[in-house]
Amino acid sequence: MKNRVNRGGILAPGAGMIKQGEKGKGLKSRWYPETLKRRILQIAEIRDRITFIPGDGLEIITQNIHRHNVVFFIDPPYTAAGKKAGHRLYQYAQLNHEKLFQLASQMAGEFLMTYDESQAVKAWANLHRFDWQTVAMKNTHHAKMTELLVGRNLDWLSDRF
Repeated sequence: MKNRVNRGGILAPGAGMIKQGEKGKGLKSRWYPETLKRRILQIAEIRDRITFIPGDGLEIITQNIHRHNVVFFIDPPYTAAGKKAGHRLYQYAQLNHEKLFQLASQMAGEFLMTYDESQAVKAWANLHRFDWQTVAMKNTHHAKMTELLVGRNLDWLSDRF
């Protein structure tokens, strides 16, 4: 709920709540009842297959690295290559990105990572022979930007973008 009512979905200490929102709509600019209802019902259908684990992501990956029946969705704080946004936006922003890529290369199961677009991230992906693909997105200021999706095989993505 908090990411729906905080400006830009930011959960870090000191993050403010939405005041005006998009086009002066306030909370309604981030609160789409029918869309949220549909998404919650879709999640409910597969809830027995999803586990959210609070804690150190690198430790959780290490504990489950051998499991073929695990798929990791990894959305690290955007602090690679000196990016500062991740430090502002997240309470826990310190991350050894190179170690994350090394662990991903050892996973028995599949993974999908999202990352800020940077040469460092592309280099780590290339080093481990991962696929990467840029995708369009908008930030909280509606500026058009690109992010990276990183995985072992992103062939499925070419049909969508």
